[in-house]
Amino acid sequence: MTDQGLDSGADLIPGLRAGDRAALAAAYERWGAAVHTIALRSLGNHHDAEDVTQQVFVSAWRSRESLREGVGSLPGWLFAITRRRCADLYAARERETRREHSLARHTELTAAGPTAEDVTDKVVIAEALDAMGDPRAALIRAVVMEGRTHTEVATAFDLPLGTVKSHIRRGLLQLRTRLEEVPL
Repeated sequence: MTDQGLDSGADLIPGLRAGDRAALAAAYERWGAAVHTIALRSLGNHHDAEDVTQQVFVSAWRSRESLREGVGSLPGWLFAITRRRCADLYAARERETRREHSLARHTELTAAGPTAEDVTDKVVIAEALDAMGDPRAALIRAVVMEGRTHTEVATAFDLPLGTVKSHIRRGLLQLRTRLEEVPL
C-alpha cells in the first residue's frame, strides 16, 4: 500500500516480469474484479466482460516484459489493457454488423437478380483492380470487399501499417479516376 492507501502493485511487478505465475495469480486476485467491472460497464454483457477479463490477464502475461518498475502502476496498466480489449470487441461487433448488413443487402439483390448496371459495375471494378496489380489490388480487395481492418491486412500481408494505408489510399484514388472515365 502507498501512503495514499492505493495499491500500485509495485511488489508484483518484478515477479510478473520474471514470469512468476504466482505474481499473475496475485494480480488477478487483487484487480480481476475491477477489470471485470470496467469491462461489464463498458460492454453491458456479463459473458463479454468475462471474456475480456480473461483476455486482459492473458495479454498481461504475454506482454509482461513491457512492464516497467516506477513507471505507472500495475492496475493502471491492466485497466489500459482492459480499455483496449473493450475497444477491440466494439470494433469486432461493428465489423460483424457491417458484414451482416452487407450480406442482407447481397441476399436482397441476389433474390431480385443482378441488374445490368450491377454486372457492369463489377466488371469495370474487377478490370480496374486487375490493371492496378498487386499488392495494391489485393490490399483493396481485403479491406473494401472483405471488410478487414487495415491492421488485419498489414499483419496478413506482413507489411507496415503505413504502407498498407498508403497503398489503399492511392489505389482507391486510381479506382475513382478509372470509374470516372467509364461511361455508365
